[in-house]
Amino acid sequence: MPMYAFKGIGPSGKATAGIRDADSPKTLRQLLRKDGIVVTSVEVTKGNVKGGGKPGGAKVSSGKGLGREVDLGGLFGGVKKAEISGFTRQLATLLKSGIPLAEALGALVEQTENVRFKAPLSEIRAAVNEGSSLADALGKHKKLFDELYCSMVRAGEVSGNLDEVLGRLADFIESSLKLKSKVSGAMVYPIIMMVIGLVIMTVLMVAVVPELTKMFAQKGKVLPINTRMLITTSHIIGDYFLFIFAGLALAIWGIVYWTRTPNGRKTWHRFILKLPAIGPLARKVNVTRFARTLSTMLHAGVPMLRALDTAKMIMANVIMREAIETAKIAVTEGESLAVTLKRSGHFPPTTIHMIAVGERAGQLEQMLARVADTYDGEVDAALTRFTTLLEPLMLVAMGGTVAFVVFSILQPIMDMGSFAN
Repeated sequence: MPMYAFKGIGPSGKATAGIRDADSPKTLRQLLRKDGIVVTSVEVTKGNVKGGGKPGGAKVSSGKGLGREVDLGGLFGGVKKAEISGFTRQLATLLKSGIPLAEALGALVEQTENVRFKAPLSEIRAAVNEGSSLADALGKHKKLFDELYCSMVRAGEVSGNLDEVLGRLADFIESSLKLKSKVSGAMVYPIIMMVIGLVIMTVLMVAVVPELTKMFAQKGKVLPINTRMLITTSHIIGDYFLFIFAGLALAIWGIVYWTRTPNGRKTWHRFILKLPAIGPLARKVNVTRFARTLSTMLHAGVPMLRALDTAKMIMANVIMREAIETAKIAVTEGESLAVTLKRSGHFPPTTIHMIAVGERAGQLEQMLARVADTYDGEVDAALTRFTTLLEPLMLVAMGGTVAFVVFSILQPIMDMGSFAN
């Protein structure tokens, strides 16, 4: 049953808008007329729904009977991973309770408030009602449900344990979000400190130091070398600020563009893996993603080669991704996964050992889950150590820079006072 975005005049005389499913626009108008709404325009939704109203706090009526209100903010935002995780968890719970798939999807469509998510879910429900498999229906919305998601759902449908697979998929999405939050959260403080430090130093160099330079010039005394260095730096920044800013912006853009080329990305990712502290952390993050993805897919019944194909795409580092591709080719030829990963030299010995044990015992998915849990804890501890160590280092660096500036300004002033006495 198609979904329609509509605009109209409500019972109170105010403009209203929303989305609703109906057999045809004529049927929709009849249904809305029963609710006291006079329809002014109707449009078939297709993924991204258009609606009326004002952004922000504006409200629209939606759902059966139009009895509840939703925030129009959903029209202007995207669909968050947390929303997909919540949908997956709720669908797993409904299926486990014995509710048929089509009915469960209908219930979730009714309670979804984000119209950018509601319309695709309605199309998925309609496709399932028409006899399509859930995996095929989800596959038509690849921006929301990626290959990993669809592959696991397809395996769950084939094996008859879709509810369990959806539960594991929700766990996986939540774990991925948690890991991403840890990594991004660890970078917030250093970036803020760096920006504040640059702003402070720019103000000192452009506004404060030039004024003091005029005073020193009037005295005609020979200044200490550190003060002369400070004044020279201040003049360069003040006179060529726009050129410096443009040069830095161009350099950053050039580096970003270079890292997006195949050769540049490979060189950059290899460089990251070789860095003293960041390299081991990046390796653990990628191993955690790979192990958890492969474990989840194997447990859902996805074949090994297909699972490896999907798991390698989860990894952000292309060097480690190439190692997985090489391992997949070797596994196709009958070699052990642990042996081929060890040959690459990019996976920690503990990971290799646990995978080898899992292959011998026939419990590879359980061992991969343990690998993911182990390195998830290590990533958390490493990020904590990183931020704990970085905070005092940045404070010392900023404090030392400011102290140098202050000392370079005060030293000639004190010398002049001593000379006057």
